[in-house]
Amino acid sequence: MKAILLAVTAGLCWGVGELCTKSVLHGGRIGPLTAIAVRSTVALPLLWLAWYAAVHWLAFEARPAWRELPASDVAKLVLGSGLLAGGLAMICFYSALALDDVSRIKPIAFTVAPATAAVLGWMLLGEAMSWRKALAVALILGGVLLLTSDRPRSAPHAAAGDSTAEPR
Repeated sequence: MKAILLAVTAGLCWGVGELCTKSVLHGGRIGPLTAIAVRSTVALPLLWLAWYAAVHWLAFEARPAWRELPASDVAKLVLGSGLLAGGLAMICFYSALALDDVSRIKPIAFTVAPATAAVLGWMLLGEAMSWRKALAVALILGGVLLLTSDRPRSAPHAAAGDSTAEPR
């Protein structure tokens, strides 16, 4: 139950955070890379403080033995988690958010991610893939497809009086 509550809290935080980000990007005064730079700059001190507290005060996380990590684990953290998920994914997501509605972009990105993780977890990590899990992934992807396709999209600049705004 603790994991579910943490996941729901993360989803709520991301939902509110992306709404705030989209409202700033909508103004056109900054671009997606500036938004990512601000997000990362603000998040890093909090993350390092949380890490320190978890390791040293709360015994929530084992003391890391960085020098003992296999090179393959370091590569996974640096390349997969850092560059791919932490860098490239954020650049793509924020760029998409600057171009379209948060109600379209967020469900697409945040459904493709768990579907990819479920399939790759099954294929590469040997995690269970029951017919129920496969059906759930298919239903979730189908739901997002229904949510995000064939609906009129608002033109954010037209609302601000910009008659030159092109439809997306």
